[in-house]
Amino acid sequence: MSYDVIVIGCGLAGATCARELAERGGQRVLLLERRPHVGGNAYDCEDGSGILIHKYGPHIFHTNNERVYRYLSRFTDFSDYMHTVTANIHGNFVPVPFNFNSIERVFGDRAPGLIKKLTDKYPEGTKIPIFELTEQNDPELSELADYVFNNVFAHYTEKQWGVPITEVSRETLARVPVFLSRDDRYFQDTYQGMPKDGYTAMFERMLDHGNIEFCLGTDARDRVRFEGGVITLDGEAFDGRVIFSGALDELFDYRYGDLPYRTLDFGFETHGVDSFQPNGTVNYTVDMPYTRITEFKKLTGQKKAGVTTIMKEYSRACTRGDNPYYAILNKENLELYGKYKELADRYPSLFLVGRLAEYKYYNMDAIVARALELCDRLI
Repeated sequence: MSYDVIVIGCGLAGATCARELAERGGQRVLLLERRPHVGGNAYDCEDGSGILIHKYGPHIFHTNNERVYRYLSRFTDFSDYMHTVTANIHGNFVPVPFNFNSIERVFGDRAPGLIKKLTDKYPEGTKIPIFELTEQNDPELSELADYVFNNVFAHYTEKQWGVPITEVSRETLARVPVFLSRDDRYFQDTYQGMPKDGYTAMFERMLDHGNIEFCLGTDARDRVRFEGGVITLDGEAFDGRVIFSGALDELFDYRYGDLPYRTLDFGFETHGVDSFQPNGTVNYTVDMPYTRITEFKKLTGQKKAGVTTIMKEYSRACTRGDNPYYAILNKENLELYGKYKELADRYPSLFLVGRLAEYKYYNMDAIVARALELCDRLI
């Protein structure tokens, strides 16, 4: 079989591009994936106790993009799961983002007065950055802002990014809100849910097309080379398009050095109980070396009595061979990425899509949207 397109990487970006170009574009697609399974980081599977787990960390689908929702709904039905997160603050489970219910949980009898002060100044339903509250010259609102910053955000962020809170950009800090609402959902998107049969089943349906040939357990660098402005497949010049969704520094053999990322380690535990914690995700914001615990049954809705599996999540610096998760976005790193992007631009038929290839953080729906938009242009 000869190919019109090579897609490297079988996560959401690669799978969406492969299906669109094969089906809507009528093109013959070779999909290469280094891992022995489809789905990228969204891959899920049953563990030894029969619990469906997300092997590379929890993935919760949510979007306001109707096109993305309709597209993925072709390959899966979604449950009506609404994600909630609590912060374990010295044993007190407090809703996050911090909202009216959180204020009542923490401040007790003082809560009505604090809520009134907030609603007198701002419309209900808005998210107020805590720094804005500290600038109101009101000692009670400043106390509220300080509590949220110190107990919900500061230590958690230090663990997540591995730097003192003083080194975290003000832009990041400005996104810490107090949500003027009793809506405990972590996301307020129009479309939310979990694939009823799991993410892996969704990916398998996406790739079930006669124009797609996919090779798992295959390092693309063993078959596809980028040298001197020429792309080769298995040693012969390839004149079709290549869509790349992997790490750009790795593609060019780390010529200018490594792009910095944070990675994650996971500790899975199976417990002989029906339920381990009050909701799917609990953030540990003031203690513990891990950032959060996920209980998968509460995400997937799986019914299995007497057993549950949890996952503790640890963040650390990424080294070669690790799974890169979060790009560390600062001026120096973006300049380094720009040098790799200049190398990529020497290959007019090479297209970059996804969080690693673009050195950005994307939610799942944004990755699918980017892939669909790319295919719109190519088709």
